Amino acid sequence: MASLTSQAQSQLTSYRTATVNGRKVFYREAGDPSSPTIVLLHGLPTSSQMFRELIPALADQFHLIAPDYIGFGHSDAPSRSDFKYTFDNLAAHVRGLLDQLGLTSYILYMQDYGGPVGFRLFAENPEKVKGFIIQNANAYMEGVGDAPKKVLMPLWEKRTPETEKPARDFVGLEGTKFHWLVGAKDPEAVNPDNWIIDQALLDRPGVQDYQVDLLENYKSNIALYPEWQAAFRTHKPRTLIAWGKKDPFFVPPGAEAYLRDLPEAKLVWLDAGHFVLDENVHIVADEIKAVFGR
Repeated sequence: MASLTSQAQSQLTSYRTATVNGRKVFYREAGDPSSPTIVLLHGLPTSSQMFRELIPALADQFHLIAPDYIGFGHSDAPSRSDFKYTFDNLAAHVRGLLDQLGLTSYILYMQDYGGPVGFRLFAENPEKVKGFIIQNANAYMEGVGDAPKKVLMPLWEKRTPETEKPARDFVGLEGTKFHWLVGAKDPEAVNPDNWIIDQALLDRPGVQDYQVDLLENYKSNIALYPEWQAAFRTHKPRTLIAWGKKDPFFVPPGAEAYLRDLPEAKLVWLDAGHFVLDENVHIVADEIKAVFGR
């Protein structure tokens, strides 16, 4: 009976913080630390809260770590004058957290912004990464849809108040709600807490300013696509691709492109959009267990 109690306890989610490079990084943790670790890397406009239902669905077989990036969720959110918001810096703080936790082997689950964070970790230390779970996270130009191109390309060419406006709308309430609902099979199955909680954090003073900085900095990820693709071909991590096929931001050709460099990857299409877990959490959990479980 004691062992059952201990097992049940390990499947509960704990809410922790660590100090990394002088900043508080919040993370969710569940599962037995002796089990294979999955690092869950969230996207825009959300935080580790996007994994709140997936974590308990996996905690019987995996050790889960889900951090909030600096500026997101419950992690520190310094002003843009005190912190340079780039994907290099977001990845550096995730790397610092994983080092502090003593993690030397892990699977990366990457959604949206989780891709450029996770692929940086992989390119720097491929020997630590034992697999990819890629969920609407892009590493190929053909995966970038028309919707983000319209928002980002003018911003990348020249940042002005006019080119900033679509980016600010992207992280306004209607944009945040659209991220969550677009492509949903049943919009009433998507918890409205998702966009209400996300927007409350995005509406804090100064947050949308640095979110525009990150959207501008996204061009640094595209410059790294060839390097990441070469690393895929060289190291060939075991890969599961679970892709919402109605995502207008990262479109289906981006999912298929991975198969050029990772031909052994398993591609699972989901009847969903940019976010998939509200309606498909058990499908995704079962696929993860089939590919990476015992």
